[in-house]
Amino acid sequence: MLQSVELVNFLSHANTKLTFDRGVTVFVGPNGAGKSSIIDAITFALFGEHIRKSVKGLLRRGSNQSYAKVEFSIGNRQFEAVRKIDTKGTVAAQLYEKINSELVPLAAGERKQFGESMTKTIESLIGLDFEKLKVASIVQQGELQTIIEADPKKFKELVNAIIGIDKLDTAYEFMKKTIDSFRGSIKLKLSYDDTSIDILQAKMDSLSKEFTSLEPQKKRLESEKVSQEQEFVILQQKIEFEAPKELKIKEIENKKEDLLRYLRNSIVSIKQELAEKERKLVECSNSLSVLSFRSQVESEIKHVQSEIDRIRIESKEAGEKIAMIRGQQDIANRLHLVDGKCPVCDSRVDKLNPLFEEEHLRAELETLKMKTESSSKDDVTFQSKKRELDLKLQQIVKAEGILSLNNIKNHSDLATLKEQVAKLQSNIKDIPLEVSTGSLMQFAIDEYSTDAIKNITMLVQETQDFDINNFRNLKLKLEQQRKVLSTLDQDIGSVNTKLTLYKEEAEKISKILIELQDVKHYVSSLDTIRSQIYNRDGPVASSLRSWALSMISQKASEYLSTFNVKIQRISLEDKARDIGITCYAGNSELDLESLSGGEKVSVALALRLGMAHLMGSSNLNFIILDEPTTHLDQERRKSLVSVLSQAFESNIDAISQFIIITHDSEIFENSNIDAIYDFKSTPEGTLVTPI
Repeated sequence: MLQSVELVNFLSHANTKLTFDRGVTVFVGPNGAGKSSIIDAITFALFGEHIRKSVKGLLRRGSNQSYAKVEFSIGNRQFEAVRKIDTKGTVAAQLYEKINSELVPLAAGERKQFGESMTKTIESLIGLDFEKLKVASIVQQGELQTIIEADPKKFKELVNAIIGIDKLDTAYEFMKKTIDSFRGSIKLKLSYDDTSIDILQAKMDSLSKEFTSLEPQKKRLESEKVSQEQEFVILQQKIEFEAPKELKIKEIENKKEDLLRYLRNSIVSIKQELAEKERKLVECSNSLSVLSFRSQVESEIKHVQSEIDRIRIESKEAGEKIAMIRGQQDIANRLHLVDGKCPVCDSRVDKLNPLFEEEHLRAELETLKMKTESSSKDDVTFQSKKRELDLKLQQIVKAEGILSLNNIKNHSDLATLKEQVAKLQSNIKDIPLEVSTGSLMQFAIDEYSTDAIKNITMLVQETQDFDINNFRNLKLKLEQQRKVLSTLDQDIGSVNTKLTLYKEEAEKISKILIELQDVKHYVSSLDTIRSQIYNRDGPVASSLRSWALSMISQKASEYLSTFNVKIQRISLEDKARDIGITCYAGNSELDLESLSGGEKVSVALALRLGMAHLMGSSNLNFIILDEPTTHLDQERRKSLVSVLSQAFESNIDAISQFIIITHDSEIFENSNIDAIYDFKSTPEGTLVTPI
């Protein structure tokens, strides 16, 4: 039961404290006077919940801190819940229990990650959370008679909320998410889910057809491969038999080439030797003929050299005489008779000594010059002859060197050389100047060539039945056969690969299908649970709603029987889209439209009390009616007060307190009301005065 509510700087209240007792408490005052703020204070203190836009909006303008405090009792236990707000919107919460007039902390704050929650503690104490308390204990403006006067679908939604079917909707959607999440995890694991079973089965059927079609193809290819391998072996054996002959053919060609190369080199060598000996023969013949003039040339050289020596001596003597005469001429030029006297001794003489006569000296000098010129010409002549003779001597020496080099000493040796040249000329006379590939026996010029020709002839005889073209065709066929076998191997490998892949894929899909069948069964079970249990129109919800409507009908009828009205029983019926309400007076069914205002208020209140009872009613045992008279005429307003008074006079066990918020203060005059509080709006905030 509520005992008190205290608001400090909370919404429009600067400092307000209200106390409560059993019975009916009424808040009266104009709109905006702060009456409904009491509801926000109660729900905020208990659950931290309210209908305002933000927590900071609860803080009274100009204040730094506010709080809402609620004192309540459950049985013999008393509690105090308080929540504070600062300018940052930070909320501090504390729950106490009063024991021997002392406050003992029970819970604080909302640190749910540490398992600490004041709200959870209060929920466990009173047996309701905020949402259920709103449905069971708080009737907002205009909601009292909407049960019987407004859209019947809203009444059904209210009943659904009371019995928790709205939670079924949440569970219904959550189950869908669970199924989707489960399918997602399966798809992440298997790449498929149960919706893919038909696709996978079709794929399995396709793989089976492919597998069935590939098996005969594999057998046909393997059979063809066996046949082709046999043909390949036959060709290979033929080639192996003929291959040595092919090698011998190649050996013949190689030996022929070697022989021809040898013959060409030999002919060239013989020709070179013949040319060399012919050259030697000519040189040596000439050298022997030159050598016969050696003694004559040497004698002539000796004579010419003797003449040259004589001429040079005479030329030297003539030169000396010319020098002497020129000296005498120089003296003669200075010796002249003067008056018939000697210029030296001054003795008279007839003439000078001829040795100093200039004429005599000139004549003698002229004679010597002529002789010198003649000697020079003779020297030139002999020098030229000597050079000719020296050249002949050099030729003779050279001839001696040639003869010595060729080991020719005399004409007998030269005759031997002539015989060698004649023999070589005879040997080469029958050899063709150019070697061809015709008959080889004509090229047997020596022992080596003869042996080579015999070997070649023997190889030719051994391979005379070998057809190189046929052999090449065999090799070509073998290569083609090898390609055929390679293609067959590739085809068989491709088929085997496909078969393996198909088999592996089929096994994989088969395993997936087995697992997906379990998944399908599991998902089907979840879908069944979802549709049968969590669906608001399913059998579970329908049964639950039918039971709830039966309980509400029963309790509402019990409550209604205590009111002073002609209606004895109310029956609620679950329909497809709404809930039907039927009232009975005895066995007569009453039309709702025919009920009076007081009767309608009684029916509405009885249904509310029945729903509160179904909710198990909270341990607080109160109902708040916010502006219940809105849209009610004067008669129905008075009927409401009368019904509430009768309810408490009848000592209804489900509800301990009624709190009515209204601006119609006149309807409570002369009524049996336990407490009335007047709310006024002032510049200092809401002023609350007991009446």
